[in-house]
Amino acid sequence: MSDGMELELDCSRRALLLRAAGGFGGLALAQLMNQELDAAEHPASIPRAVGGLHHPAKVRRIVQLFMNGGVSQMDTFDYKPELEKRHGQTVDVGLKATATGTPGPLMKSPFPWKQHGECGRWVTDVLPHMAGCVDDLAFLMSMASKTNVHGPASYLQTTGFLLPGFPCCGAWVSYALGRLTENLPTFVVLPDPRGLPYNGLGDFSSGFLPTNHQGTVINPSAPTPIADLQPAAGAKFVTPESSDAGLRMLQRMNRNYSDLRPGDARLRARVESYELAARMQLAAPEAFDLTKESLSTHAAYGTDAAAHDGGFARNCLLARRLLERGVRFVQVWSGAGGASNNWDNHTNVPQELPPIARQVDRPIAALLNDLKSRGMFEDTLVIWTTEFGRMPFTQNGTGRDHNGGTFVTWLAGAGIRGGTSVGQSDDFSYLATENKTTAHDLHATVLHLLGIDHERLTVRHNGIDRRLTDVHGNVIQSILS
Repeated sequence: MSDGMELELDCSRRALLLRAAGGFGGLALAQLMNQELDAAEHPASIPRAVGGLHHPAKVRRIVQLFMNGGVSQMDTFDYKPELEKRHGQTVDVGLKATATGTPGPLMKSPFPWKQHGECGRWVTDVLPHMAGCVDDLAFLMSMASKTNVHGPASYLQTTGFLLPGFPCCGAWVSYALGRLTENLPTFVVLPDPRGLPYNGLGDFSSGFLPTNHQGTVINPSAPTPIADLQPAAGAKFVTPESSDAGLRMLQRMNRNYSDLRPGDARLRARVESYELAARMQLAAPEAFDLTKESLSTHAAYGTDAAAHDGGFARNCLLARRLLERGVRFVQVWSGAGGASNNWDNHTNVPQELPPIARQVDRPIAALLNDLKSRGMFEDTLVIWTTEFGRMPFTQNGTGRDHNGGTFVTWLAGAGIRGGTSVGQSDDFSYLATENKTTAHDLHATVLHLLGIDHERLTVRHNGIDRRLTDVHGNVIQSILS
């Protein structure tokens, strides 16, 4: 802003934003910017049909269920008879180092195994409800990570890179395909009610993409699920009239600012966020109102459990409502960052794993069944994943250490051939040995189902054509229908 403009308006932009922040519902902020010009300059922001960018799409929307902390694969989905036989033995498999301690003897799963469904998938009794859905799931049984450290592994699984600063999958999808609705965000993140995961907000970042593609973090369990939708209780000076006048002035300031800085996208992203806030004042309260759901639906998800135990269930139900109303990508997290309240079971697997598994088991099965009953399963992709697995060796008595060598991911829904699996780990579930897959393969497959060629979705950044899959990734054809 020029000095002359500041004198004429006699008001800083920051002060005006603060004064006008509460009155978005009285005026459509879409008129703050010329939308036709915006569409011409930024075609990725135009709402697109499901048809896909490069080929016909099978997926319209995605819900990703991220189990934060590292799910123990040999205690959930990866049955190893040899581990049962060799329990208590010390075996040298060429282990060079563990993440946080010295490996002990082999430890079989303390939980009973049973085969389920027509596909015969082995599942332990800590996930009885998900076990009933295995014929709808396609398992990646030999996923592998480049690291066994939470932060970098989470970045790899969400963004395709070990370091911060890169766009996550949800941001790439938003950038590539745009909005399905004008009234709700394209990419929504529902963290564990107990806190954000490792990396905090970094796992939902838009990186070098325009900031309007980053995840919108919503915590329905908080007193204010979405900040700044309404004026503060003490802001009596905010009236429809004052908001109207302030927004007209802000419109002039924004146009002048943009004219002087045509290459600066930061203001555009900020304006879009305020436009969305205005529309969300009307749409969000209804979308978040879980009382609209039937008692039988609440019972199926288990939303009436204690505060933390029911938090994931309520988020799964909210995820379905958001998908139903046009949100394209919803990420639901289980587990906060830190040494507890997540899947990071270093100390005592028999005591630590069942509670966290119980929090997600029924809600996830209910979500799958709910999507099917509403006809949404046919165009919705469900992804269940974690950042890495755990060791077949003991740690601290009956705990398990981090293991990037192998872990399990599954997919379900649109374009997925249920009851299938690809890959296999070794006899102890220590390393992926057959048809190993990575986050890059997972992301390539997700983009493929959305009608996007992962090698062609690129953005020039610092002299490099960056993409979600870096220079890697292959579509996992064997699990596709």
